[in-house]
Amino acid sequence: LIASITPVIIFLYLIYRKDTIKEPKGLLAKCFFGGFLSIVLTLLIDIPMTSIGDNFSDPLVKSFWDAFLVASAPEELSKFLILYWLVWKSKDFDQHYDGITYAVFVSMGFALIENILYVFQGGLGVALARSVLSVPGHGFFAVLMGYYFSLAKFAPIEERKKLLYKSLAMPILFHGLYDFALMYVANKNSNVFLIIVLMIVFTYTVIKLWRLGIKKVKLHVQHDHANLG
Repeated sequence: LIASITPVIIFLYLIYRKDTIKEPKGLLAKCFFGGFLSIVLTLLIDIPMTSIGDNFSDPLVKSFWDAFLVASAPEELSKFLILYWLVWKSKDFDQHYDGITYAVFVSMGFALIENILYVFQGGLGVALARSVLSVPGHGFFAVLMGYYFSLAKFAPIEERKKLLYKSLAMPILFHGLYDFALMYVANKNSNVFLIIVLMIVFTYTVIKLWRLGIKKVKLHVQHDHANLG
């Protein structure tokens, strides 16, 4: 249980400490526990999508469907809906970095439950792997979501729809690429050459995600500091 919870707490702390004006703990708690609710929404979407995916026999098609239509899109859409519901009209959503903070709290609520389930099933080896890949992955998917979510909040009305779309599309893309590579590799009938190609794609995706996430955090922090100054 400790191995499951610790990486989530660390990521939350690293994001929270960079906020120039701390968000209300009550709203952060709502976002975090809202992440639990997003799991329920995800499962409701997953049930029909999984049934459709069971009809695919080709490992490449099956992996793509499972990665994007069963995992990535339902999960990120559910988190986005919870984030929008809880935060969009809040008076406390008044700085650019706030979107990242709130999005990460929602995502880490989701990641905590998922992490506990996987680690209790797979043990400490799984806990270690997920602490350096899956939990930060969920965190940085949320950073991308929150970055564009904030841009939409403070953008002119005519630009908001496009930025909100990007707030959802970017995490779906990175999450899908991440899962697609791993799901295909795990398939017993996978093509060895394609496995090598997808592992290269996976490595690139992880590195790009981390670099892009850190960059987006710095951009919004700098923007808020400049406004305060």
